[in-house]
Amino acid sequence: MLLTGLCGKGEKMLYTWYSFLLCWMSLHLEANPGLKVRITQKGLDYGRKIGMELLKQAVLKETFPGWSGQENFSIVTISYVVSKLRINSVDFPETSASFIPGIGISLSVAHASATISADWRMNTWLLNDQGGITVSISGLFIAVIFKVSRDSTGRLSVLLHDCQLNIHSVTAELNGGSSWLYSFLSGYLEKPIHTTLDQNLCQNIEYKVQMMDAHIRKQKVLSQIDAFAQIDYSLVSSPAVFKSHINLDLKGTVYPVGNHTDPPFAPAPFALPNQDDSMLYLGVSSYFLQSASLAYYRAGAFSITISEELATTFNLNIGLFKDFIPEIALSYRIACPVLLKLMATSPPAVSLNADRCILQITGRVEVFAVLPNSTTQYIFTGNLTASIRANLTITKQKLIISLLLKRLQFSLLHSTLHSSELTSLMENFLSYALWNTVIPVINDKLANGFPFNLAHTTLAGPVIKINQDHLVISTDVHYKHEEEGA
Repeated sequence: MLLTGLCGKGEKMLYTWYSFLLCWMSLHLEANPGLKVRITQKGLDYGRKIGMELLKQAVLKETFPGWSGQENFSIVTISYVVSKLRINSVDFPETSASFIPGIGISLSVAHASATISADWRMNTWLLNDQGGITVSISGLFIAVIFKVSRDSTGRLSVLLHDCQLNIHSVTAELNGGSSWLYSFLSGYLEKPIHTTLDQNLCQNIEYKVQMMDAHIRKQKVLSQIDAFAQIDYSLVSSPAVFKSHINLDLKGTVYPVGNHTDPPFAPAPFALPNQDDSMLYLGVSSYFLQSASLAYYRAGAFSITISEELATTFNLNIGLFKDFIPEIALSYRIACPVLLKLMATSPPAVSLNADRCILQITGRVEVFAVLPNSTTQYIFTGNLTASIRANLTITKQKLIISLLLKRLQFSLLHSTLHSSELTSLMENFLSYALWNTVIPVINDKLANGFPFNLAHTTLAGPVIKINQDHLVISTDVHYKHEEEGA
């Protein structure tokens, strides 16, 4: 009974942590992950603290099923019914949580107490009576161990590994009805209540954990990012549990929507830092970023057109050519808007090293003039290679990416003009156009950020560190109670 309430909110807390970890989850067991998640003892302690607060709130709102029984005395048999059980108070003065290497997580509660009230009804051949009952439980000790593993579909599995229970005392006080009768019977009700708790508490915990595990196994391991891509968050191996932390290795492959063909490259091994200052560490490999680049390329997301409207907004017009390619400017009577069409000809290459994230983009550009009658007139076509630095920050619970053009190389394929200097002149023009028009347009869209969708949970003090071939986000978390968000 009491356990049902204690576990009810426990499920919610574990669901929250699961969403937080696997937001995020089949691969071969020995495969390298694209993403790594680590929860430290600091994170586990915070989760325990919040979890116990949620449990306390939950059990005070719950009602529990009653039970009936009989007590035989020398002269009479009394049938009783206890109903409408509700918890009036509960206290968890001592709680602790720890990692059990190779198994999972241990949670213990010591010196817990609770006060439960209920209605009672008694029937004998002498009389029928009813009233209320107050049950006080003190000195409750519970120690449970949760085993964590990976199932055959790559989902997290959580099962009860061990449960130990001890209740120091149970006292019952009846009120209402005939005082001589309930004073006599109070002591006889304490034993069956104590026995019921002893026999059922760990069974109820196991049942609740099984329900939670079944719920987890129904969670999707493929999450939609946007209209172009999906990410596979499945576990590639069972969680690795150490004394100070737990590691989760996730596949971390990004696919085009509807096309789950694996990339033609595999993730390289990488390690999270040997630190425990933060609650949570998230490792992102270059494989994850490169698979995202390939997915968006296959989905056609790297084709960009700077329209007439945008060209007008950014003052990108034929008049600019007088500073770069005068022959083109002189070919038009008015400063027509310039239309740019940029298409990646291969997936952008992503490299991580020395606190830098660099995108190497190879593509083709077509340039047109937009005439007054809204028709377009072709000017030139060429290949380009651009080196772009991506700056990563986390602000207001969003990952913000901003791009900065570092270098551009251009080769002319075709043009309406003929000049030995055209290639360098057009490269200068394109550098200007990319710097002042194309990249600002992209940055404006990227400024919306990629939110960390964590139920009632926010990141606290996140720090991004870019290493060779992977980056690490270290952060604490803050759980926001519903009343805080109101």
